[in-house]
Amino acid sequence: MEQVGRDLLAGARAKSPILLANAVKRYGDVTHIGQYSLGTYRAKLPQAHRAIYHTGMVRFIGRYAASQAPKYPVVKYEIMSPSLQGGSGLMVDSRITLRDGTTYDVRWLLAKYGSTYRVRDAMVYGFWMTPFLKSLFETYIGENGGNVNALVVTLNR
Repeated sequence: MEQVGRDLLAGARAKSPILLANAVKRYGDVTHIGQYSLGTYRAKLPQAHRAIYHTGMVRFIGRYAASQAPKYPVVKYEIMSPSLQGGSGLMVDSRITLRDGTTYDVRWLLAKYGSTYRVRDAMVYGFWMTPFLKSLFETYIGENGGNVNALVVTLNR
């Protein structure tokens, strides 16, 4: 988690969608996040389009995070201990300090894959991020007649 924090912080400080997307790709449970985020439309995504959907989703997250980074000038990221084992995985708490001295906590949900862990979700200000993404994607697909490919195309622009 220390390296995850360093990579995300570097991407945020540079306001770089590419660096942030690379961190999501490297450390995130991209397949799970992607499938969950399609919600009720999950079965409508053809197998042949999954890789391009996941690539677009990661790029979207990177672009969104980079656009929000100036609002949250982070100066310090620290892992709190101990970690908590929950039914959905390992939860790791961290504290973020902004330039103005304010702090907020982020809880990371990690899923175990072999001998390593991948970030499955993050809770910021009491809200988990993947349900936010799910709501956004389901709304977009619904507004486009239930066409999942409309989302795939948009994410990959």
